Amino acid sequence: MIEVPDFGNKGSTAPVRRRTGHDPISAVKMPEGLTAAIDGWAEAHQLSRSEAICKLVELGLKISPAPPASAHPIASDATRIEEIAVHEIEGLLDPALPTDERERRIRRLTEGPPEFLHERIDLPKQQT
Repeated sequence: MIEVPDFGNKGSTAPVRRRTGHDPISAVKMPEGLTAAIDGWAEAHQLSRSEAICKLVELGLKISPAPPASAHPIASDATRIEEIAVHEIEGLLDPALPTDERERRIRRLTEGPPEFLHERIDLPKQQT
């Protein structure tokens, strides 16, 4: 007599996975609007929803990634803000002032008084 193992043993807690030769199933949670858009794309390309999702993911992965964001976006924003401030200060200063006095006043307003330089968090700490 030939014995056949009992795969449906009631005492077993692990589910039995049969090898079918197909790719494993992956569940994806998507908003209804996105599902409807995928269904529309699938219908236009005569694909099932599953095939359409696979194809769209493959297409998305082939696109070159966007360049990484600047490591210091705050620094570039600060520079831009300083440029705007200098422009506004120049408009407020008396045009009759000598150039070196205008530059000194602008520098003092944008950098602050020298006695507070050690308090500035946006400037590198000076070695003492």
